[in-house]
Amino acid sequence: MTSGALRGWRLVHRWTSLVSTLFLLMLCITGLPLVLGDEIEHWAGGAPPAYAAGTAVHNLDKMVAHAHARFPTEQLFSIVMAEDEGFVRVYLTPSWAAYGRDRGAAHWLDFDARSGSALSPHSRQALRVESIIATARTLHTDMFAALPGRLTLAAMAILLILSLVSGTVIYGPFTRKLAFGAIRSSRSRTRWLDLHNLLGIATVAWLLIVGATGAMNEITTPLFRNWQQNDVAAMLAPWRGQPPVDQPHFISINRAAAEAARAAPGMTMASMVFPGHPVGSPHHVLFWMRGESALSGRLLNPVLVDARTGAFSGHVAMPFHLRLLQLCRPLHFGDYGGMPLKILWELLDVVTIVVLGSGLYLWIARPRRERAAARAQGLHGASPAMEPAE
Repeated sequence: MTSGALRGWRLVHRWTSLVSTLFLLMLCITGLPLVLGDEIEHWAGGAPPAYAAGTAVHNLDKMVAHAHARFPTEQLFSIVMAEDEGFVRVYLTPSWAAYGRDRGAAHWLDFDARSGSALSPHSRQALRVESIIATARTLHTDMFAALPGRLTLAAMAILLILSLVSGTVIYGPFTRKLAFGAIRSSRSRTRWLDLHNLLGIATVAWLLIVGATGAMNEITTPLFRNWQQNDVAAMLAPWRGQPPVDQPHFISINRAAAEAARAAPGMTMASMVFPGHPVGSPHHVLFWMRGESALSGRLLNPVLVDARTGAFSGHVAMPFHLRLLQLCRPLHFGDYGGMPLKILWELLDVVTIVVLGSGLYLWIARPRRERAAARAQGLHGASPAMEPAE
């Protein structure tokens, strides 16, 4: 490699690291609780223990009847099947008008998925833990900035990939006189430089996977919303604007769920929304069906079932590009291989924090002559710049 090409790759590594490091540190720190989010909430008492796959969910009609008995004047909003966490959540709202004015008007009751019994309200500790997990998830996905935040984080993930590629290219020339894994102890900065280089090259494959799937996850949400607003909305268009079916005229929820399962073989219910829901149909129960395996569980297909008769009314298959993007989601959090994989993801996350932190330290503590040269070239910022082995 020529010296000019090497300088070019070094500049790419420096600038991509400069722009993305603080964002990536935030993502790594918020990612730590999210990988074990379900387990943390279980520990805090926010949900019953998970049960074995394949265990039948209890009678949904009984849960709905209990919710109606508790809040007889309120509207059923939706039902979410948190089967892996061991509970079913039934949402209610005082009225559709109240929900339109304030999304916070919706509230819920939780039921044990095995017995169908109502669960006690979450303790203050559990609510605090849920709030912390929710805050970490929002920071990790969009930084409380909705679509602009998602696009910003997708750009940071792309910069991470460029930083990894450029760092790998310059790793060889800058460490050619050192044995692999050697940690020199002549100076503190030299030790951190060698540790930064070693941990970075050792985790580069995992970081590429997490960075690529992170970028895909960020663009999946707006693409999924666009599919909802076009293909799914086209399926619902014939009934748009009509008054919703009154809840006393609903058929059995169990019967409607069984019809949705027949219409989507090999899939199970992820959630359902009732007539009147802003993203539903006034005449139908809209089921969102998902695959049954750890990977296909991210694939969602909507199924319409007539709320009065229980007849199947239509469905829309998720397009191929969305299916492919959805399959990448489990890879990002390592939640498809059980606890061993989650622990591995946590350890690699901690290592990445060390790599990013050491990169900042190396830039701040770089020798005076390097800072002067950087100023002369108009280079300013924070970069884990590699140095040639002495």
